[in-house]
Amino acid sequence: MELSHGILVQIAYKWILKNGCGVAFREFRSYACNGEFPDVIGFSSGGHSTLIECKAMRSDFLADRKKTFRATPELGMGSYRFFCCPKGLIKESELPAGWGLIEVNEQGIARAVVHPWRHWQERENRNEKNWKAEHGLMYSALRRLALRGRIEEVYDGTVQEMKLPANPDPSQKDLFTENL
Repeated sequence: MELSHGILVQIAYKWILKNGCGVAFREFRSYACNGEFPDVIGFSSGGHSTLIECKAMRSDFLADRKKTFRATPELGMGSYRFFCCPKGLIKESELPAGWGLIEVNEQGIARAVVHPWRHWQERENRNEKNWKAEHGLMYSALRRLALRGRIEEVYDGTVQEMKLPANPDPSQKDLFTENL
């Protein structure tokens, strides 16, 4: 299997959804952020995000270092950051600090071989990230739905499925109204 950039993006997108992110975007173009156009970025309810940059060629990986948000990592997106590439293209010693590596074998199977955290205890050691850029990206996605008249779909099923107590404790009021 030839592992082109497009194929790596599809593989990384599936990987991120299976590994902790409930929603993800692939090659989403938004000018509402910092000029970074992630190949794949996913979000979890825990407030963290995972960015995956796909590299099919070594020259692309080397050129990536020149990007402003790589030289100044806190300008970039992603609490956790990975490169995704064909097996053997990138060495662990070449990874920027705080980055992981997902390798894809000839059969198209992705495997994280280096995690952004080296030990499980370090999982909370996330990268500083550009919250404004991530917010801009999510705003852009939601705005597109709103302009197409589809934003109301985010409410489908939520209110009907909730079971509120008949007489909720007044001190707990915000817990119930937040979800509406």
